Amino acid sequence: MENAAASEASIRRSLSFPDHDLMRVLCGERNAHLRVIEKQLGLSLYVRGNVVTLEGSHWDIDLGETVLRQLYELLKSNYPLFPNDVDYAIRVLSRNKSADLKSIFKDQVFISSKKKIITPKTINQKEYIDSIRKFDIVFGIGPAGTGKTYLAMAMAVASLMRKEVNRVVLARPAVEAGEHLGFLPGDLYEKVNPYLRPLYDALHDMMDYDNASRLLQQGVIEVAPLAFMRGRTLNDSFVILDEAQNATSEQMKMFLTRLGFSSRAVITGDITQIDLPEGKKSGLVEAKEILSGIKDIKFVYFSKEDVIRHPLVQAIIEAYEKLEAKGS
Repeated sequence: MENAAASEASIRRSLSFPDHDLMRVLCGERNAHLRVIEKQLGLSLYVRGNVVTLEGSHWDIDLGETVLRQLYELLKSNYPLFPNDVDYAIRVLSRNKSADLKSIFKDQVFISSKKKIITPKTINQKEYIDSIRKFDIVFGIGPAGTGKTYLAMAMAVASLMRKEVNRVVLARPAVEAGEHLGFLPGDLYEKVNPYLRPLYDALHDMMDYDNASRLLQQGVIEVAPLAFMRGRTLNDSFVILDEAQNATSEQMKMFLTRLGFSSRAVITGDITQIDLPEGKKSGLVEAKEILSGIKDIKFVYFSKEDVIRHPLVQAIIEAYEKLEAKGS
């Protein structure tokens, strides 16, 4: 009886796409893009000539049609479509059918040295980069893999290349449990380097190694532990504080008051992953509580739906959220 009911609820709808070349790209190699839509929406898709037929529930077909038509419009604007983009498009439109993919995906943040175009992939990512353009201090709060640091770095490097700022400063709490550098072996560089490595990795993903090394040597780009920000005034700079949930209250205040003229700061962190010793309040949590009412400071919040990593990462975050909800 259930199968019969499901069969009765299943409908078909055919969509026509006039440009045969774009139609092939829309479908993907061996219909890879259509397979993504089938898997994510539980639809069956059939292709004949320039017509795609969708079979499934009314709601799923409506969403599938919206996805296909918006992706087709993206292709008409010369957007290079990949299977991951199809997945991101489904996520965006599942949450908001009226969202405009073109305004999100075509917002070019930066072109890396590897000729990779860095763009937002979710509504929250789009809000994030728009906020960085508009506000001098922006907080990006949410789980790992949501592009908080990566997009901020892309915006910073792009600002540097356009000569909007004279330097880029990337800071991070050097040791998660309070920056006790003395307990680590080696000289100062060897002590802090492992904790700054993710920032170097992101930087080298955007710039060729020689150019990045030259700018680092000249001090135009600086990667430093948060403790090294004390006593400085950062003018004409784009400053990023990463892993800010592990900054103490005192460190956060110190960092935010370093900002000088013609500078902007982006602070990123995940308040569910605080590694400070018991009894130490996270500076990011405190900043969220006391600064959210200041109109010229912007807070952007990410969720598991914004994760731009392996699809399993989103499922893992959701599983941990359920576990934490049971324990609370």
